[in-house]
Amino acid sequence: MTAPLRIREAIVVEGRYDKSTLAGAVDTTILETAGFGVFNDAERLALLRRLAAKRGLIVLTDSDGAGFVIRNYLKGAIPPEQLKHAYIPDVYGKERRKRAPGKEGKLGVEGMSPAVLRRAILRAGATVLDGPASRRSQGTLTPADLFALGLSGTPDAACRRAALLRRLELPEHMSAKALLAALNALYTPEELVELLEEQDAADP
Repeated sequence: MTAPLRIREAIVVEGRYDKSTLAGAVDTTILETAGFGVFNDAERLALLRRLAAKRGLIVLTDSDGAGFVIRNYLKGAIPPEQLKHAYIPDVYGKERRKRAPGKEGKLGVEGMSPAVLRRAILRAGATVLDGPASRRSQGTLTPADLFALGLSGTPDAACRRAALLRRLELPEHMSAKALLAALNALYTPEELVELLEEQDAADP
């Protein structure tokens, strides 16, 4: 079994089934537009913009008309130099979980094989992270770090996490797991510690 492709850029897809499929092919931060939901979700769009500015963003939507509407919206909302576009081929059929094919009869991202998805990401110009270095050696935060920093598993963790979300202008309903993914995409452990120290100083 081929190991997931480790890349620098974050990837945005349309929905959770796309995200689940892609996670088996690529090792990076993967976010969802919630279909057309991103059109009216300022917080979600703000997070995508921050990720694009920090590490680059690859747009991977379905190959049907709806997918291109979402892709074009993101093209207009994020600076072009921060965006890369990955495209899946037009393959007709239906995903196993669906009773009927989509409106145009094409498979979406969730219906693609890992190999096809990896090729699409590479063709988009993704920055591949080489070498056997572990995630931890690169400074990646873990759930244990969130616990140690009082952001999960402690009596005041929810309040502390809510304060951090407000400070970072992230959605208030983010779970600890989603927060961890966002923090890993945006900050090093050292930067997070500094942020929390500043937060504690501002809110004794």
